Amino acid sequence: MRKVISSSVIAIGVVVLPAFASAATLLNTLALANTFLNALIGLFITLAIVVFFWGLIKYLVNAGEAKSEGLQIMFYGVIAIFVMVSIWGIIRLLQSTFQVTSTDPVIPKGIQINTNM
Repeated sequence: MRKVISSSVIAIGVVVLPAFASAATLLNTLALANTFLNALIGLFITLAIVVFFWGLIKYLVNAGEAKSEGLQIMFYGVIAIFVMVSIWGIIRLLQSTFQVTSTDPVIPKGIQINTNM
């Protein structure tokens, strides 16, 4: 199992590293990471909906013990959807409360040295 996980991490690193290396600045790297994470959020929500419908199909097709297993899968799917959408809503609420219109990162400037002495 460890070998599979370490191989997966290495494979993901090999695929993602050239994209990060091609970024010209820190802001470009953060924008690339932001785009990747936004796509990942949509993928997870889609996966939670698929899990819910898988449980629904299992509930409708089977009888007895498998029926309760389908209910449990549907329950976990609903919980996953609820948690993801709730976190999304809380972030949106915080953005509107603190009037954050731009989600660009705030990067402090370095020390300014005056050369006109």
